[in-house]
Amino acid sequence: QVRLVESGGGSVYSGGSLRLSCEASGRTSEFYAMAWFKEREFVATITVKEGLTLYADSVKGRFTISRDNNKNTIYLQMDNLKPEDTANYYCAATNIYYCGGYGCNDALGYDYWGQGTQVTVSS
Repeated sequence: QVRLVESGGGSVYSGGSLRLSCEASGRTSEFYAMAWFKEREFVATITVKEGLTLYADSVKGRFTISRDNNKNTIYLQMDNLKPEDTANYYCAATNIYYCGGYGCNDALGYDYWGQGTQVTVSS
């Protein structure tokens, strides 16, 4: 059974930074990609083996997704935060290559989801 647990959310002022973490447990060796979503809106994704990344246009240059396969953990470094970044952020994972044809920037491409961590950015 796969479990994803997010942490690192909080409240910051505009221009501030946060680092989200998502620790996976269970059959993580079969993961193809892991991602971050803002509610169900795509933020960033990373392939587990190659480390290939893709970002939403709204976060390019501000957010960085990374992975530590030894710890079964992905991260989202969020810099220059804006009030519109406020949301519950979810970690997601899939075992299916190319996210099952949906595209790895689509929530439908992911099978496993965490419970979310809240990010609040005040102006």
